[in-house]
Amino acid sequence: MTDMHDDGMARPRGRVLIVAGSDSGGGAGIQADIKTVTVLGGFAMTAITALTAQNTEGVFGIHAVPPEFVRQQMTLVLDDIGADVIKTGMLLNAEIISAVADELAARAPDVPLVIDPVMVAKGGAGLLADDATEALRTRLLPMATLVTPNVPEAALLAGRPIETEDDMVAAGRAILALGPKAVLMKGGHMTGEVVNDFLVTEEDCITISGPRFETAHTHGTGCTLASAIATGIAQGLTLHGACERARRYVEEAIRTAPGLGRGHGPLNHLWVLPKLA
Repeated sequence: MTDMHDDGMARPRGRVLIVAGSDSGGGAGIQADIKTVTVLGGFAMTAITALTAQNTEGVFGIHAVPPEFVRQQMTLVLDDIGADVIKTGMLLNAEIISAVADELAARAPDVPLVIDPVMVAKGGAGLLADDATEALRTRLLPMATLVTPNVPEAALLAGRPIETEDDMVAAGRAILALGPKAVLMKGGHMTGEVVNDFLVTEEDCITISGPRFETAHTHGTGCTLASAIATGIAQGLTLHGACERARRYVEEAIRTAPGLGRGHGPLNHLWVLPKLA
């Protein structure tokens, strides 16, 4: 995942620009993204869209970053360092979505784009303004290499209810019709001992399965999964390979979660690192 140089030191491989909001509790958002990209051997860069005051019990305040400043962050990073993949998370409102879309079209039209359509926080707080869903559909989704909605997000984007796994696949195809190259329908909100995700493309629908963990410590799973996928793509993995590796990373991060906080606790993003003496 990292390159070893003649001096024996590891160097990051795969530049990932993350356009998302900050989580003061460290479990989701930019903080989770940076941890994920870094421990998987990539190089994380950021353009922050919003500041949130939150902990494991909920989101208590949101401060939007001006759209022109979001775009300036992206411009400076892309002009200087460049990116192998761009990942978006919390974009908050239509104005920020438009600014991000304009910058992507101007400076990174050929860079793979992974969109995590962050709409609602784990505790139920809204993270996307009501007028922004249409902007997300029309401005950003057509540019995406991959969109990674959970069931509630997919229902909003597809404009249809989802009750069964067949509904999940149908919603994935409806989202695919909006223009992205692929949709990863995440099954965490469904029931059963096995969680099935469906990677939907024009050519295929691949099932990615894994165990369900009965735990409250799942804060930041969506951010983490999308950033892990983005890192895999940046490092040259196939889309399916990147999704598979990311899924295993998240599963172990949930299984070994540190149990912090009184509410929806964070994952163990660092489990892949060797134990310190």
